[in-house]
Amino acid sequence: MIIGIDDTDSREGMCTTYLCTTLADELIEFGEVSKDLLLIRLNPTIPYKTRGNAAVALQINTEVPQDVIKHVSKRVFQLSRLSDENTNPGIVFVPDNISKNAQSQLVAFFREATRSVIEINSAISMINRMSLEYKGFKNGRGLIGALAACGAVFDDKMDYTYEYIAYRKREAWGNLRYVDEKTIFMAHKKTYPKTWDNVDTTAKKAVCIPKSGDPVLYGIRGSCIESIFQFISMLKSESVENSALFRTNQGTDMHILAVDTIKKIVNMKSYKVRCIVDSIPKTLHGGHIILRVCDDYGYKLDCAAYEPTKQFRHIIKKLLPGDIVVLFGSVMGSTLNIEKIHIKTLTKYYEIINPICPSCKKRMESAGKNKGYRCKKCKKNSSLKQAIELKRDISPGFYEVPPGARRHLAKPLIRIMQQGRHSNIFPST
Repeated sequence: MIIGIDDTDSREGMCTTYLCTTLADELIEFGEVSKDLLLIRLNPTIPYKTRGNAAVALQINTEVPQDVIKHVSKRVFQLSRLSDENTNPGIVFVPDNISKNAQSQLVAFFREATRSVIEINSAISMINRMSLEYKGFKNGRGLIGALAACGAVFDDKMDYTYEYIAYRKREAWGNLRYVDEKTIFMAHKKTYPKTWDNVDTTAKKAVCIPKSGDPVLYGIRGSCIESIFQFISMLKSESVENSALFRTNQGTDMHILAVDTIKKIVNMKSYKVRCIVDSIPKTLHGGHIILRVCDDYGYKLDCAAYEPTKQFRHIIKKLLPGDIVVLFGSVMGSTLNIEKIHIKTLTKYYEIINPICPSCKKRMESAGKNKGYRCKKCKKNSSLKQAIELKRDISPGFYEVPPGARRHLAKPLIRIMQQGRHSNIFPST
């Protein structure tokens, strides 16, 4: 059977992947547990998510399914942060004899959960139609992610990456973590670009170490399992209690919907849309940059590069009216939070200045109001000004927010380059 689990953590502690890893070890008593553990990220705009809006799935071949259901339900109850009002765990159990049609429905539900807002009743309705075993705690909101994680198991077209997660000893939870950052940067240098988003080279800091009180010591991301294990072998850190490798939809842009007009954009979804810069970007208090764009039909949209995106804001600030761009990002309220930008074309801007004397090669001076221009040396006159194209301090190409500000689902440019879908990718800025 497949077991999907979601919403067991809180902003203060616990981690659903830790619970999944623990269960994978414990369920060996009941059968053969697959090593293919799944970590999926759902719609990043959901307001009631904990941290990364993640759900997990594991698979077991067992002859005692009811014993498995009983054990998993008991352990989720024991390990979840049920005291937190926002923690509402859900578990879904999918048998291996489920029909092809049901599998397709689960895949569709999974993909919808990465891109849209799904209500609990919709998840429970599907669970009941399929006669699946399930367990919801409190309001049961975690059933949405748990059911979606089960669908990911059947999605053979899913683009995926990996994350290796190491967990701290229980007595260390809540205390300062120790991972030697020098070894993290050494490992990054050796394994990049097959591993990525583990360090921010511009800010010179590791971004693979969480700051909350959960059990995670570090999480190493990449596209190649061998390179991930090479990375880990170079690390110096405190003792590790347990660890697991997860297959995941992180870094895939699975949440992005392509639209041809701003009119189709709605709140709490993520988009790719071609736009024209409508006005000069504005800098707000706190360092946030607001960019107003429009489409070919005249519809307008405010976009934001918030302060945590650091140097990425400088790219957005250099855009000018008329520039054509493709934006990638999530919509909250009426504003698109920019994750990536493809600058397609830059508008030419000109400065009108006094002409140069054809004889003396010196710039002429004004001869008076409405009297044109006169060379101070040879006294030649001209009525024409000179237009000089201004050099834009920016180039067409792709730009992205730094790793420390990147959403889990957002595809890094290095992955786009590796997949060979664009030939004019600019490096991260």
